[in-house]
Amino acid sequence: MRHCYVLRVFTRGDEGGNHLGVILDLTGLDGDLMQSIAADLSFSETVFVDASADPPACRIFTPTAELPFAGHPLVGAAWVLHHLSPFSPTHLMCAVGPIAIDSDAVSTRITTSGNPPATPLAVGDLDGLAIEEVVSAYSVAMPLPYTVVEVASVDDVARYQPVEHRLAAHQYGEMLTVWARDDAGVRLRFFAPGHGILEDPATGSAAVALAATLRHSRESQGSMLIHQGAEVGMPSAIILEWQGNFTSVSGEVRHDETRELEI
Repeated sequence: MRHCYVLRVFTRGDEGGNHLGVILDLTGLDGDLMQSIAADLSFSETVFVDASADPPACRIFTPTAELPFAGHPLVGAAWVLHHLSPFSPTHLMCAVGPIAIDSDAVSTRITTSGNPPATPLAVGDLDGLAIEEVVSAYSVAMPLPYTVVEVASVDDVARYQPVEHRLAAHQYGEMLTVWARDDAGVRLRFFAPGHGILEDPATGSAAVALAATLRHSRESQGSMLIHQGAEVGMPSAIILEWQGNFTSVSGEVRHDETRELEI
């Protein structure tokens, strides 16, 4: 038996958030078994943390693939290490390198360094995705390619109706962010059909990619509140901050249960 801490990350108070499994006991687990556990749990991601490493090393899996970086698993791993374990690390290690972390009674934050390359796209590059009122579009290397599309209004974000097989087959549809600003902050939706996730409730990596596009458009620093997940019944909130080459995402975390896994 091994523990799996089941969290909701980037909640709005006690509501919503993105479900996550966090496993600290990696005894006897290889990549294939980790992938099998992630598929069985069927959360958008499950993170496996080797807390004996310095800094603790993380491997992140969707139900279908391993990811080099993802925001809500690293925020969740940081929360578990700081609140449910004897460890209080200042960094986590993932495939893209060290990630700074901190956590208190209210919020948990991860901070990345570097500026992911953001390449502008033409509106015609998005043909077949049925996105209306495009303001700007970028492909951002995270290092997986994220497509980040700004549309004219938050209503356009809410109205977007993706067709799963068309997204999955499109060059720019596999990891797709659609977003817009209003007086309340940012409304954002994220789709990853190629990783077994049609729509994600809260996506820290998409927020980091968004910051890269804003840097490219000469917003060298800033902060914003990202609203996500309402369309899938899991209202979520992410605080995004960026300055220079540093980008932070932070939010609240709730611990729902601890499961005992037989594997």
